[in-house]
Amino acid sequence: MISPPATGPLSGIRIADFSHVMAGPYASHLLRMMGAEVIKIEPKGGDGFRNYGADRRYDGMSPAFIAANAGKKSIALDLKDEGDLAIARGVIARSDVLLENFRPGVMARLGLGYEAACDLRPDLIYCSVSGYGQEGPHRDWPAIDNIVQATSGMMMLSGDEGDPPVRVGFPIVDTLTGQTAAMAILGALMQRERGGGGSKLDVSMFDASLAFMTSALTPFLVTGKPMSRMGNTGYSGLPTASLFTTRDGRQISLGVVQPPQFAALARELGHEDWLGDERFATPDARRANFDAMHAALSAVFATGDAADWEQRLSNAGIPCGMVRRVDEAGALAGKGALVDLQIPGLPQECVQIPGPGYRVAGQAGPTLAAPPRLDADRADILAWLAQEPVA
Repeated sequence: MISPPATGPLSGIRIADFSHVMAGPYASHLLRMMGAEVIKIEPKGGDGFRNYGADRRYDGMSPAFIAANAGKKSIALDLKDEGDLAIARGVIARSDVLLENFRPGVMARLGLGYEAACDLRPDLIYCSVSGYGQEGPHRDWPAIDNIVQATSGMMMLSGDEGDPPVRVGFPIVDTLTGQTAAMAILGALMQRERGGGGSKLDVSMFDASLAFMTSALTPFLVTGKPMSRMGNTGYSGLPTASLFTTRDGRQISLGVVQPPQFAALARELGHEDWLGDERFATPDARRANFDAMHAALSAVFATGDAADWEQRLSNAGIPCGMVRRVDEAGALAGKGALVDLQIPGLPQECVQIPGPGYRVAGQAGPTLAAPPRLDADRADILAWLAQEPVA
């Protein structure tokens, strides 16, 4: 090993990570948080995300880069140089997983395609991430997050009917594709553990997005009718699962979708009369009289402040949440939800990143080192390759 063994369910698993920017690095980031060792093989100029954004104080270690690269190792290689290519092959031969997100065909042209990589490690798990998959008529189309948000139909799910397309406000396709790739790799590792050998994995940003959008796409596939755009109203289409402005000018999101929840809401708001009102007595009636129900709720919520409504209704078991900015949301994070990092050289050296999004009973959350500076681990990696001959 290049470094002492990590803890976690993937301790002892090594990933040769040729990916860059977000989707691929986020996949290996999730696996790193489970204990895998990740060797980040970067071009000589580094991953493009190292200098992402307009604040030059973070060059080499941008917030976007930090988000998906903590605890990895870095070596910078020119894969068109025979000497550097030999180093890359040495890393692959000693790795369990190869992850890449070049355009389809690039790795093969470099001599590191699936067949060539399996010559180095026969039971290798080879995972390729791309916009539209490794085969098919669109394989060569370039794609980034906002493009796939457009082509997958995602942009036409937000907002109200008649509104222009609305992009989800963060690179959701990149992160959901990274999660999909990590899940595929975990399944392949389990298969190999059971004697099934290696795997060739093809993870498409487009296909991953369709899978992620199953609650919107499946109703169309079943009924032939596209889902309507519902703006800030929830999936149920009920006025009691919508957004309301409060006395202090902020908003709360209500999530009352079950009949017992509506009964509790009516009692808590002092409007038990709604339960006997034929316009509101059933979910279908409330949908049919959406505007009237929404107006009645709006009048009530305008009498109090958002934080007070959130506390009061939540205490009563009624789903409700105040709309927060991202900077405010961090205050709600539970124990272990955020991971501390020390990154020397940043304007603020003690920072946090999100953890894996779950907890394991009886186990501490991940402890991660800082993301690597470009080529920071070259000497250690070369020494390790020299000491351990190819099997």
